[in-house]
Amino acid sequence: MKSKIIIGTRGSKLAITQTNMVIDELRSKYPSLEIEVKIIKTTGDKILDKSLSKIGGKGLFIAEIEDNLKNNNIDLAVHSMKDVQNVVLKEFEILSVLKREDPRDALISKNELTIEKLPKGAVIGTSSLRRMVQIGKLRPDLEFKLLRGNIDTRIKKMLNGEADAIILAAAGLKRMGWEKNISQYIDIHKCIPSVGQGALCVEFRRGDMDVKSIVNTLVDEIEFKCILSERAFLREMNGGCSIAIGAHATVSNDKIELEGFVCDDNNTTIFKSETTGSINDYENIGIELARKLKGLLEGGK
Repeated sequence: MKSKIIIGTRGSKLAITQTNMVIDELRSKYPSLEIEVKIIKTTGDKILDKSLSKIGGKGLFIAEIEDNLKNNNIDLAVHSMKDVQNVVLKEFEILSVLKREDPRDALISKNELTIEKLPKGAVIGTSSLRRMVQIGKLRPDLEFKLLRGNIDTRIKKMLNGEADAIILAAAGLKRMGWEKNISQYIDIHKCIPSVGQGALCVEFRRGDMDVKSIVNTLVDEIEFKCILSERAFLREMNGGCSIAIGAHATVSNDKIELEGFVCDDNNTTIFKSETTGSINDYENIGIELARKLKGLLEGGK
């Protein structure tokens, strides 16, 4: 086994916090393993005045990190699973690690108002098309404003008057210990999350069995199968940041229950569906849900 590994990560407070969570677990299992952290600035961190759909999608948060993996500058990388493209490059492999955090979206607002109690015409800051269309269905009178940046940056922008409220992933707020800022946890069936939301991902070079064996000890197999089911859905739908899409899987009695949605080309009509099957048939469950929604999309045209 390797005596030292180098971990790559983005430089945001959340990214470093999540990387340290992984490091703590690795150190508890491998006390003699030397671990070094390399902070890598990504295109997604540099361009903050445009939505992800307009600058190339979620892969912009990991492209430079993958370059460092390819060039052997790092041994593995820690990502938020929702930032990973629906098809991973053949040179790499991903594993879901640690316990998945709360997958819901959360509202932070002035005066701790909920979505239902926000005044008419209130402005919500978000860069997520997925959030805009689902919250827009709940409150068609609300306005949305592009707001990107790290969690603390977005909170400051809201407090400075750029928006009346913002929507963020509850997982990041909880990992940062900032739950006290949350005005409302949004019902997961009313605002279906991004694929993989709340989960952490480790990416490494395919074939590096030393790193894989180390990382494998951090994998929760049941949760990973849920995430792989969500990702199979996204892959079959060929979804990214340019369409409003989401899915969330849970396990009950050895069965995966997968719920998902997609919007039409105009992002005006939401199509929802769900499917259930054996936990070991996780990939086909995702594909089946995608085919159901494709059928609904075709029928709606």
